Amino acid sequence: MRDVTDVVIVGGGAAGLATAIFTARSVPGVRITCLDGARRIGAKILVSGGSRCNVTNRIVTERDFWGGSPRLVRNVLRAFPADRAADFFRSLGVALHEEDDGKLFPDTNRSRTVLDALLAETARLGIAIECGRRVADVRRQVDGFLVIPDSGPELSARVVVLATGGRSLPKTGSDGFGYELAARLGHGYVDTTPALAPLVLGDTWHQAVAGVSHAARLMLRVDGRTAIHLDGSLLWTHVGASGPVVLNLSRHWHRARLKSAAVDVAISVCPGETFESLEAWWLEQERERPRAQVATVLAARVPAAVAATWIDIAGLGRDTTMAHVGRDERRRLIHALVDTPLDVRDSRGYGYAEVTAGGVPLDEIDSATMESRVCAGLYLVGELLDVDGRLGGFNFQWSWSSGWVAGHAIARALTT
Repeated sequence: MRDVTDVVIVGGGAAGLATAIFTARSVPGVRITCLDGARRIGAKILVSGGSRCNVTNRIVTERDFWGGSPRLVRNVLRAFPADRAADFFRSLGVALHEEDDGKLFPDTNRSRTVLDALLAETARLGIAIECGRRVADVRRQVDGFLVIPDSGPELSARVVVLATGGRSLPKTGSDGFGYELAARLGHGYVDTTPALAPLVLGDTWHQAVAGVSHAARLMLRVDGRTAIHLDGSLLWTHVGASGPVVLNLSRHWHRARLKSAAVDVAISVCPGETFESLEAWWLEQERERPRAQVATVLAARVPAAVAATWIDIAGLGRDTTMAHVGRDERRRLIHALVDTPLDVRDSRGYGYAEVTAGGVPLDEIDSATMESRVCAGLYLVGELLDVDGRLGGFNFQWSWSSGWVAGHAIARALTT
């Protein structure tokens, strides 16, 4: 027994649903079947953004992404930019509001609002969504593709879209099998690593500040040279560190580890300051407040718990007054404030990662259509590709943009 359809979309996450919707809107009456191995659709959407779903950002450019060619990423983003994505959700009845760093969330602050709106639109457009049907194989045929699920009838389709996601959050159904499907159809593979994941530290001193959040700069050094530095909010945890700046750095740490064992991370708890500027501030404080305790003075710059911990790291007594800090002690403490090594052992892995770095090489895709350059009629969208964005709604925007490009290209292919 074999079903016949026009389009089979493998994966019902953000990119898969977007592709289905934009295709159906462009070709009324098109037969689209979306197959997903999970029992319920949209699990990753539901858990994203602390279950609030940061759908996009006010400003999105190729500079917010890593992985494939920035030029190709730019082509896709410009075809369906962030303001059009916001308008798309408003057209579905999802009102949005802006928060810090340009993040756009639904006014309800519930990711369920976003998922329900997408599913309501697929139902209105007559898109068939079949859960619990994991695709075991996709085979190229003369007139299209044969899609073989692990249960139920096989499907013949003119077009296949791989929207399986990567390896992040495997509990939601992302197990990386999409890379194998793409490989069977002729595609290459860029080694994958977790991205946007908390870091695990080997030190124990960080446990004294667990639960404390503050601004920080993280420096990634490879073979002794600074490869990248990132600023943002950091949250100390019992096992290490999290927060936006840590999550963003995690992909760079993993990618560097693929190439070199000599990868180090250091932190400045006074981002934007240099040793010289901080020493000038210190000397001014010393003149104005000689009897003040060092911990009290530092607490004006960083949280009190962080000040106390860094005083310990520098080997000073917490009750020491400014007037009793010697030159070497002062310089040792200031150096620690702007450059303290972090003993990064690992990240918390795919189980906590919000996205996957690596995947199908982007240059194997036509960025004007999202169609494979090695297998005609095959389209690839979303996290499956070697593109990953920083925290802040950028990875969802990549899903909407790549889905829009693919959907309109599929519509043109089906009607010509």
